[in-house]
Amino acid sequence: MSRTVTDIDEPRDPEADQPPPGDDHAFLGHPRGLATLSGLEVWERFSFLGMQAILVLYFADTVANGGLGMDPATAASVSAAYGTMVYLVSVAGGWLADRILGSYRAVLSGGILIACGHYAMAVPTAAMTWVGLGLISAGTGLLKPNVASMVGKLYRTADQRRDAGFALYYMGINIGAFAGPLVTAWFGENKGWHWGFSAAAVGMTAGLVQYVLGRRHLAGRKHSAEYALAPDAMRTAVRRIAGGCVAFAAVATLLAVVGWLTMGRFVDLLTLVSVIAPVVYFTLMFRSPRVSAEERGRLRPYVVLFLASVAFNFILFQAYSTMMLLASTNARTEILGFDFPAGWYASALGAFEVLLAPVVAALWARMGPRQPHASNKIAIGVILGGLSFLLMVIPTSGHGGEAYRMAAWWIVGSYLLLGLGDVLLETSGMSATTKLAPKAYANQTMALWFLSLALANGIQAQVVKVYGTVSDPVYFGVNGAIAVAVGLAVIAMAPWLRRTMHPVH
Repeated sequence: MSRTVTDIDEPRDPEADQPPPGDDHAFLGHPRGLATLSGLEVWERFSFLGMQAILVLYFADTVANGGLGMDPATAASVSAAYGTMVYLVSVAGGWLADRILGSYRAVLSGGILIACGHYAMAVPTAAMTWVGLGLISAGTGLLKPNVASMVGKLYRTADQRRDAGFALYYMGINIGAFAGPLVTAWFGENKGWHWGFSAAAVGMTAGLVQYVLGRRHLAGRKHSAEYALAPDAMRTAVRRIAGGCVAFAAVATLLAVVGWLTMGRFVDLLTLVSVIAPVVYFTLMFRSPRVSAEERGRLRPYVVLFLASVAFNFILFQAYSTMMLLASTNARTEILGFDFPAGWYASALGAFEVLLAPVVAALWARMGPRQPHASNKIAIGVILGGLSFLLMVIPTSGHGGEAYRMAAWWIVGSYLLLGLGDVLLETSGMSATTKLAPKAYANQTMALWFLSLALANGIQAQVVKVYGTVSDPVYFGVNGAIAVAVGLAVIAMAPWLRRTMHPVH
């Protein structure tokens, strides 16, 4: 009788799933593997968000200046669609780690693809831009959910250091988010956009080197996959994946050649998939025989956290699209007499998160069991995200004429609120995900968390199409008010969430 997908080829070595002895408190009171994973994310975010900070400006710039000549709304929509694709692929990345590659090899493979993608974008042709974005999407889908899952494996479920550990990990992410735009925006606006993409490529290469050098401190590094497919099933899966990728590329190329697959239709298709994918995935997990009744009960409140993440990240991702366009056309690019590239505004978000993450981590560690419930942390994060957009109503109201430029502090203040909200929501959300995940779907549940990011980008890809056709106060005011309303709704559900999210505190 053939084995099912839940069969494992060989007995697991329990010791292979744990970091080396003595590592448990070696990095600021946390496992040493946290330093390795945080270091990887420094460079991955350096490259990814450094490129993201100039991507919409590159799309919207004239062909004569080395850009692609898109109008601002289209540039923002295509940029959001790229983000949708990145996080949609994360589902496949989680499945590949759980069933075939294992977390370590999935992350390594993803990092290699990302580096190759950035090197491709360094070539100054439009065709290589799209090739590079495709490689980065595939690589990020492999890397992002599995790195976060590996962080969770460094801690036992009841370890109260877990939320603080994720806060430190997220601080590492935002060191890269701060440094990346500073470097890529300077190169992009002074030397050329593809010089900025080259800097992102070098950063990702550095991240891969430190990840390989620190691999001995990582939990689960010796096992290929925690729930590996049987050999026959694995060979079949590999053939189907390879065949599916080739078939998809061939069909997409054919449709593009005949003129049916336009950029607008591709964006709409990605949005549709971003809506369908989480619905299908939640349904499969709720119905799976590999998910126990207790685990299924914990998935119900997770749906609420998922939707809260969608509402917040819809705002957050516009820090790299509509807010970048606003900064480049309606905001001053000088502080105290010092001129700077518009892309440097994106660094303010990373800077605030670098500064705030250790404060939040220390606060949670000091409060211990008295800290707010995870659902309330997430709700406050969503509200802060909404307020960051509502703040923009003030400087964009009642000022006519193209000559008006708002003071830099308005956008910086908006990013301060957004940065604090991001620290609260993402660290608590990722931590809760690792606790609520069914055992058979450990990496895939983290991929599901990233599907909330895909859905947020998918919605953004449609909404930003009206940017510039309605007034700025209306655009930012309506979107911000919706996010605040979602956060208040999550707070109202707090009693039910506390009862159903055990063992999450």
